[in-house]
Amino acid sequence: MEYIELFFKSIFIDNMVFATFLGMCSYLAVSKKVSTAVGLGAAVVFVMLITVPLNWLLDQYILQPGALKWLGAEYADYDLSFLSFILFIATIATMVQLVEIIVEKFSPSLYNSLGIFLPLIAVNCAILGGSLFMQSREIPTLGLATVYGVGSGIGWFLAILAIAAIREKIRYSNVPPALRGLGITFIITGLMAIGFMSFGGMLTGGDEEGAKEEKTVKVETPEADNVKELANNTKEIN
Repeated sequence: MEYIELFFKSIFIDNMVFATFLGMCSYLAVSKKVSTAVGLGAAVVFVMLITVPLNWLLDQYILQPGALKWLGAEYADYDLSFLSFILFIATIATMVQLVEIIVEKFSPSLYNSLGIFLPLIAVNCAILGGSLFMQSREIPTLGLATVYGVGSGIGWFLAILAIAAIREKIRYSNVPPALRGLGITFIITGLMAIGFMSFGGMLTGGDEEGAKEEKTVKVETPEADNVKELANNTKEIN
């Protein structure tokens, strides 16, 4: 259950684009065609699938204070957390180079359509944000880190796929001249972000019901019974 909850939460509630607005450069630049958006989105999912678990291992066994104790007691006091950004970016850049080689080999047309934005995945803040959020939220296991990476990548993929499909349709719409291009794209993105905010109720509905039950229980207290009894006695006297 914990895996499923984290998976859907990373896709819909903590969406990289609509919740934190990370990766907006590629999101806006490569979302003019659905085919191009699918290719870049798949590349982002693959990179996050690999980099988030790898960076979790780096964080657990190298970067955290005392993480080097597996090397010996004399290394237990070392704190290498200041190297987090460097090592995380190095891992991401390595995987992006691998993806670039694969795409260029098996899909030259997609490689040419993505252009400079394929190698720029290495500096896509959504990719680095996935690893940093994983670290700051202290995800406890490698399995959960993998699920979080996949879910975050799919969330970014759905975001760029949705805006690409909409932009292909509005190309034939009568958009006011002042809003054509990025103007209407930003408006649509804002509306989609508001829509994705409604998914937050999926995980908070149960808590609200529990709070209501607690309030109901609190009303039925001995003090309340005494007040009712006093009111009844007053009526009898009158």
